Amino acid sequence: MRYPTICATLLLAACSQQANHLGNPLLWPVRGAASAVQEAGYTQRRGQVELFVKANHPALIREIRDGGGPTLARAFDIAGAPAAVRAPHILQLQSDLALYQASPQALVVAIMVVS
Repeated sequence: MRYPTICATLLLAACSQQANHLGNPLLWPVRGAASAVQEAGYTQRRGQVELFVKANHPALIREIRDGGGPTLARAFDIAGAPAAVRAPHILQLQSDLALYQASPQALVVAIMVVS
């Protein structure tokens, strides 16, 4: 009889309104499921971006050099990058263009980082 009471008291005590890095332990299963769904969505988008970059690498490099274009816009669309961050990010891509010419994988990462 004492064990269930002690466990219930500890669980309720863990549900404080103060911020902590673990959050409410009663919500852990929900957060875990939500995290798994988000991760699956990210992984799928990343895979699509990777295929697109590999298939269109020369055009993407050319459009980065030129400051934009439809192929680069499509890559950002696939990644889910917000429109507001695209122009500043293209400037960053231009500054590291030699890296992205040599490594399509690095370009995938650079496109995904803004999504």
